[in-house]
Amino acid sequence: QVQLVESGGGSVQTGESLRLSCSYSTRIFNIERMGWYRRAPESDPKVDGELVASAPVDGAPIDGRTDYAESVKGRFTISVDTQKNMVYLEMNDLQPDDAGIYRCNGAPIPFIKWGQGTQVTVSS
Repeated sequence: QVQLVESGGGSVQTGESLRLSCSYSTRIFNIERMGWYRRAPESDPKVDGELVASAPVDGAPIDGRTDYAESVKGRFTISVDTQKNMVYLEMNDLQPDDAGIYRCNGAPIPFIKWGQGTQVTVSS
């Protein structure tokens, strides 16, 4: 069973940066894209959250573009290292609206069992 483990969150001030990491415990077969999802503070824990960024897995036979939610374009960068089973999210110029629980999963359909996520808090 694939396990997702996210890390790298924290409490920052507006304008600061964080780098999130997600490890998955085994090679995920038949997956084409990985993404980062943000669940807003105090939202229903059953909600998957907003897909803020996604990228193709190395060698996936599909469109190789990365995708970002409008609100994070130009500030966030996603990368996938299939060899290391890692997904990263570089977040720059963080804003209070970026706060939440960040979790990685397949994209655009999060079909893998969710990990715990990593919390990001942004103070103005």
